[in-house]
Amino acid sequence: MDRIKILIVDDEPSLRQVIKAYLEKNEYCVYEAESGKGALQMFKNLKLSLIILDLMLPDISGEEVCQTIRRTSEVPILMLTAKSSEDDLVYGLQIGADDYLVKPFSPRELMARVMSLLRRTKNSENTDRGKTMSFNKSFLSIDPERYEVKLGGTAVSLTPIEFKLLEILAKYPKRVFGRSELVNLIQGDDFEGMDRTIDVHIKNIRQKIGDDPKTPTFIATVYGIGYKFQVDSDE
Repeated sequence: MDRIKILIVDDEPSLRQVIKAYLEKNEYCVYEAESGKGALQMFKNLKLSLIILDLMLPDISGEEVCQTIRRTSEVPILMLTAKSSEDDLVYGLQIGADDYLVKPFSPRELMARVMSLLRRTKNSENTDRGKTMSFNKSFLSIDPERYEVKLGGTAVSLTPIEFKLLEILAKYPKRVFGRSELVNLIQGDDFEGMDRTIDVHIKNIRQKIGDDPKTPTFIATVYGIGYKFQVDSDE
């Protein structure tokens, strides 16, 4: 059985060493890169299961690395940042990160986030998740088995979290989900993040499926509560 491959991208050798030690203790296969260019080269050559990416890199910024990877891959990305403002964290999610950790952080918290992302990806790949759902005369289709979304017959690239969020909403049309409920369904009960991260992921999904937030076709905002998928399936 192939070991899970994780890439650490950070220009601080001491931090990489600590993270690597904890990951290898859990029998993960760990690779390291100290620059954005090195990270992109390893991403190109390796079949990675997860990337731990610092945003402050000496050459190419972590933001650019994340955006470049997202053009061709849905590999989970755990963002590391020294910037603790909510706007900075929201921006990281907007450009394609799946989760974030603010420095300094405990190795235990890091491992919890890593295991959560890997577990979610494994469940997405290995579970029989049901038949394709289609909406608006098949203009939008969601195939849980193939992990595929199409809009007007054209494939739409969603991150793992975006896909799961869209899938949950679409499975229960007209049901209103609170932000905290969606956070727990997607990240798990042990996740201590901002409810606003859901708003960011919804915004990204809407942009990708052409859903105008002012007059949405698919995802409606229920002010003060959360969101609902407002279109019944074609069946």
